[in-house]
Amino acid sequence: MNFKTLFSGLLAAACALCPTWAQTYPAKTISLIVPYPAGGPSDFFARKLQPDAAAKLGQTMIIENIGGAGGAIGLSKLVNAPAEGYTLSLGSPMELVLAPMAIQGVKYKSEDFKLVAQFATTNTILAVRNSLNVKTVDELLALARKSTDKPLSYGSVGPGSLYHLIGEKFSQITKVQMLHVPYKGIAPLLSDLMGGQIDMAFLPMAGSIPATIMDGKIQGLAVTSKTPHALFKQFPAMAAMKGMEAMDFDIWAGVQVHKNTPDAVVSTLNKAFYAAAEVPETRKALEGSGNVVLPSRTPAELALVYQSEIERYRAIAKSINLQPQ
Repeated sequence: MNFKTLFSGLLAAACALCPTWAQTYPAKTISLIVPYPAGGPSDFFARKLQPDAAAKLGQTMIIENIGGAGGAIGLSKLVNAPAEGYTLSLGSPMELVLAPMAIQGVKYKSEDFKLVAQFATTNTILAVRNSLNVKTVDELLALARKSTDKPLSYGSVGPGSLYHLIGEKFSQITKVQMLHVPYKGIAPLLSDLMGGQIDMAFLPMAGSIPATIMDGKIQGLAVTSKTPHALFKQFPAMAAMKGMEAMDFDIWAGVQVHKNTPDAVVSTLNKAFYAAAEVPETRKALEGSGNVVLPSRTPAELALVYQSEIERYRAIAKSINLQPQ
């Protein structure tokens, strides 16, 4: 046997043993978990991105709404699914970082996931029920300090969610006691806020919420950012107010997979979702509700971003002495 024949045989054998993920993926339907009920901001992002991402991948992609436990139930399904890239989630720091610290029954860790894409950020806004009859943060605080016998209530999507942390940070800074009311998702929370069952909430400026404010169904007071919202400049930036500098809580949305998902699969998904976010109609829809569409990043760059976010939110949780419930 000559050298050329021997080399060819060894090369063929090596190729036969190498993973073929890059050539075969995806070979079946992909499930995109939204860890909240339909109708909320996460669901909005998923339904805008899903058609174009599926087209780029050349495979069917279904959306599964799995709400509860501040998004942890949906993420638990992801972490227990085979790490093959056929189960994804569309989430944020709430489910990835905060839920494991805040909910005793959560078994996963932040480090159990990889970011596939981080495609948008948005402000959060402090909004109140119309019948509360307040138009500014100062008016809200004045009312809250008078209501010592019955603290004002604020809703969130569960203990340990970002909206819970913002509410607790707001209470800590202002020294105003408030009653926390957890929900399974933004949609039922928003329904109760419009109906007057709760007094206020910190809400993401995404999905249906900007239109709800524009239609006068709830009253916005201020955004939890250093600068005003691009589409709602009438609402002041809370983090620019004296004594409120810590109220800076822009939130990002992204797509995640299990940490053991093959790199070739992660790269394929990364390219597909970033391409989907750049489709003109999709980008227009995302920006039209006030989101900032982020530039694409490689999986290696996202790994550094994700680690930084884990450290940031753990520091926030520590600052308010967040305890598992």
